[in-house]
Amino acid sequence: MFAGKTAIITGGSRGIGAACAVKLAGQGADIAILAAHMSEKARETAELIEKMGRKVQIYVCDVSDFTQVSETVETIIKDFSHIDILVNNAGITKDKLIIQMTEEDIDSVIDTNLKGCMYVTKACIRSFMRQKSGRIVNIASVVGLMGNAGQANYAASKAGVVGFTKSIAKEYASKGITCNAVAPGFICTDMTGALNEGQIEAIKGNIPCGRFGQAEEVAELVSFLAGDNSTYITGEVIKIDGGMYI
Repeated sequence: MFAGKTAIITGGSRGIGAACAVKLAGQGADIAILAAHMSEKARETAELIEKMGRKVQIYVCDVSDFTQVSETVETIIKDFSHIDILVNNAGITKDKLIIQMTEEDIDSVIDTNLKGCMYVTKACIRSFMRQKSGRIVNIASVVGLMGNAGQANYAASKAGVVGFTKSIAKEYASKGITCNAVAPGFICTDMTGALNEGQIEAIKGNIPCGRFGQAEEVAELVSFLAGDNSTYITGEVIKIDGGMYI
């Protein structure tokens, strides 16, 4: 499905990002992983992709640094010769009530989750335009659509990703570039792993499917949006939340 194609996955060392990297590699793509730092999980993900016979490289990059992002994407293009797919997944949380948030709590989340998405997309877009093709999939969140107490910074950043997605879709559809967003609900990752049993059960009570989702389920949707069967879908935000937003 993705033979001969190259995908950039930001935050690709663990969780949803790693699941996306492994899924696309399993379908033939070569993978460039952007990670905030070199970690054992990043190496494990890369090793798994290598065992599939795909080319993979980890690039340590702070997506909130405009210059660093530009330079890293230039290096990726040199190393892989082209980019076909971009999955903007890098994200952080710093949850607390707004009255308790510091300037750094607000800025760091916005810088990574929203500005990082914008920076990496900007760095890749010229390459997509030259090819007259490209698939951009942004990882948003249902929290960006419905809000959540204690996550004003995170919700704002993900709502921004939704608006950014729609704008890029309108700007570049005529160039053969699609841009869509996936909005996960509660997925089993390191972020939700910090919840205690009581919190988990309370959340499950608000999910019609009665469970948290799996990162691999999100990766399946990302794979579809990155593939050739979704060429007439752009500017969409697709929720994958077990019905929580209904």
